Amino acid sequence: MNLFTAEIGKEYIIKDILTNDEEVDSFLFSLGCYSGEPITVISRLKGGLIVSIKDGRYNIDRPLAEAITV
Repeated sequence: MNLFTAEIGKEYIIKDILTNDEEVDSFLFSLGCYSGEPITVISRLKGGLIVSIKDGRYNIDRPLAEAITV
């Protein structure tokens, strides 16, 4: 299942990130978003999600949320 279809408030473990862009992969890694890390969807917005990764909250758009497998 991808992150965009995840339930709000439930903690998931990231299984894989399916992007073809090394810059995006590096950016996500710097946020702590990589395989094996917990991630929680805080809320849904019109074009994306607010997620909690480690001690931070981030806004990610729909294509990126769909690229994160949980």
